[in-house]
Amino acid sequence: MTALSDRPTDPIVGQAIPHESAALHVTGAALYTDDLTVRTHGILHAHPVQAPHAHARVTRLHTAPALEVPGVVRVLTAADVPGVNDAGVKQDEPLFPSEVMFFGHAVCWVLAETLESARLGALAVEVDYEPLPSIVTVREAIAAESFQGGRPTIARGDVDAAFAGAEHVFSGELDLAGQEHFYLETHCSLAHVDEGGQVFVQSSTQHPSETQEIVAHVLGLASHAVTVQCLRMGGGFGGKEMQPHGFAAIAALGAVLTGRPVRLRLTRSQDLTMTGKRHGFHVQWRATFDGSGAIRALDATLTSDGGWSLDLSEPVLARALCHVDNAYWIPNLRVNGRIALTHKTSQTAFRGFGGPQGMLVIEDVIGRCAPRLGIDAAELRRRNFYAEGQHTPYGQLVRHPERAVRCWEQVLTTGEVAARSAQIAAYNASHEHTKRALAVTPVKFGISFNFTAFNQAGALVHVYKDGSVLISHGGTEMGQGLHTKMLQVAATALGLPLALVRLAPTRTDKVPNTSATAASSGADLNGAAVRNACEQILGRLRAVASARLGVDDEDVLFEDGVVRAAGGDEQVAWAQLVSEAYHQRVQLWAAGFYRTEGLHWDSRTMHGSPFKYFSYGAAASEVEVDGFTGAYRLRRVDIVHDVGDSLSPLVDLGQVEGGFVQGAGWLTLEDLRWDESSTPARGRLATASASTYKLPSLSEMPEVFNVALLERAAEDGVVYGSKAVGEPPLMLAISVREALRQAAAAFGPSGTSVDLASPATPEAVFWAVRQARGGGQPPHTTPLVDGGVGLVPEQPDPAAPPLEPRSEQLVSGSGG
Repeated sequence: MTALSDRPTDPIVGQAIPHESAALHVTGAALYTDDLTVRTHGILHAHPVQAPHAHARVTRLHTAPALEVPGVVRVLTAADVPGVNDAGVKQDEPLFPSEVMFFGHAVCWVLAETLESARLGALAVEVDYEPLPSIVTVREAIAAESFQGGRPTIARGDVDAAFAGAEHVFSGELDLAGQEHFYLETHCSLAHVDEGGQVFVQSSTQHPSETQEIVAHVLGLASHAVTVQCLRMGGGFGGKEMQPHGFAAIAALGAVLTGRPVRLRLTRSQDLTMTGKRHGFHVQWRATFDGSGAIRALDATLTSDGGWSLDLSEPVLARALCHVDNAYWIPNLRVNGRIALTHKTSQTAFRGFGGPQGMLVIEDVIGRCAPRLGIDAAELRRRNFYAEGQHTPYGQLVRHPERAVRCWEQVLTTGEVAARSAQIAAYNASHEHTKRALAVTPVKFGISFNFTAFNQAGALVHVYKDGSVLISHGGTEMGQGLHTKMLQVAATALGLPLALVRLAPTRTDKVPNTSATAASSGADLNGAAVRNACEQILGRLRAVASARLGVDDEDVLFEDGVVRAAGGDEQVAWAQLVSEAYHQRVQLWAAGFYRTEGLHWDSRTMHGSPFKYFSYGAAASEVEVDGFTGAYRLRRVDIVHDVGDSLSPLVDLGQVEGGFVQGAGWLTLEDLRWDESSTPARGRLATASASTYKLPSLSEMPEVFNVALLERAAEDGVVYGSKAVGEPPLMLAISVREALRQAAAAFGPSGTSVDLASPATPEAVFWAVRQARGGGQPPHTTPLVDGGVGLVPEQPDPAAPPLEPRSEQLVSGSGG
């Protein structure tokens, strides 16, 4: 193992300690951005004027009536912007638009002494619109050829030849829904300007450096004139990677123009109607299998719903294409991608970042084709796993494929899958109106940003004269436990008790030019940077200690707050050594840096090795479905997940559990609905509150929930042998959807294959049950018949794209 992966004896990493803010969270003492409002004197409140059209031109904006409302101080419009009127990194997101691009788009912002005055002022603003034609669904965009960004293709082998000589050919379509982040803390920013003109922004952001850049160019300032701090977030899930920038810019602009602090906090309804979601996808696919069940070829076109601007749609699509294979060897593959431009919120990063959508394609293919092949779905999956020495369709070697097998076999064993499957078969044979099913699905998820430059991080470590330690790093804390892990990394690297190490809030004047806390890479990148800074300090202290102890530098050991010589009895307390080093004028602080090695990626050809490693996992989910209503229960879930050699097992277990539940929400409950009618409400988000958007709750949790971390799985070249944990577990929830499919099919004769909409709500499951019984097709799907060699569309969709490579290529974009 490399030095970065090595662990000392009895390290602080690997210990199951509570989240560093757990006590603050449960007592309500933890401060979030908006909590700072009551501590800020003379604050103004911002409120948006939202457009009531999905697509329209602003023909008149009359703000004077708002200024007559008591308490209103100013109305911010495009004329007030001293720099660039744009909040996007691709210059396609006007901060104050002249053309409204989605229902709820903010055309101006009102600043007032109270939030109520700001709200009333916003109502008083007079705006005239010229409605324009709008595109609301992906299928409408395909028909209208409304696309944006690049059109990447990943290809390998000879797809056409594989289909020409195939034993079994299947085809179908799939619509994947989006997902609302629904973080507990909505978007919030608080900005003020000091006596020197320095702009200071408190923001709930996953990407403080990019928030800093956007605020600076809106204000026409250099980045050094803007400081952004993120104290902590009440959830992010990717929704605060790009989306906070514009809100921070509004607050900062208001502060600069009025000379007073400005607070912008979205209500829940505003957050739902103004911010992006997980990308929905439309997928067309063809697949072929040989007689043994081996996948021979996959040909697919993935069209993502990008919304009104690009945001992160290009890298999300690229990652979706890179994860279509999931854990399976597919020798011949051609997958085309494109991004629909629709008049909805600009869809953005969400936990998994395209990976879940890509994986769902191949899992849907296997789930639908297994019954037609007469092979158990779990067995069909296992037969197609990657083996040692095989490469992904984009050219990366799949390292440690045996870990996917170990996860799979452990789940089968500890989950008693064979015995329970027999019990389920007996139950189904004796119950006409309810059916059960158990599905097992794997995960292989690549870790790193798919924009290579983002794979770097910095940290700042201070050792004070009394021996206490303060660390700053570029990652942000959104509840995922990153700060907890960084404290453990620093304590381990310095050989100190955890109590001696403290962590400072993330801010751009401490660690500059940071990447977003995203792509599951926060602990990998920032942990390595923290360790690098600590080792610089230890190198200086080692010289002081070797002179004191009379030994060579390499014989000096730092353990549990004392410094001693290897094999000797003499020792010196850490604090005493630090004091001596100070008096010898030894530098006691260091800036650490880390860049992920071994990455290379050509976004034009979609080829290379974009990931540092793959995380593996497997989940077995058992469900029970009611045949009358489609209602279901998640009876039991067993998970084995690979996090390498865990930095913080308690945190990682929580991440696996939470990620799985969030994934189950996306696939079974969370149903985003936009008004698709021709009425004036067209394009309005109908599910704009907690009462209309269904989130997983206690009643949807599995009745039995067993989670284990894969043992003996240390990863070379990663800080202390750990692996990322944030995103990969979400895709384990695909097992729930596949179990629902199998349970619905159990209402029909043996060999029944059913379509299942996404999300698989009880309504969708009901339609799948009805299909199994021969009573009809699920809505929004293409009718399928047995064409002799598989599932073939009766009437191909004339608006569907041809399954062929595209000439345009993906341009470079940020990743998450």
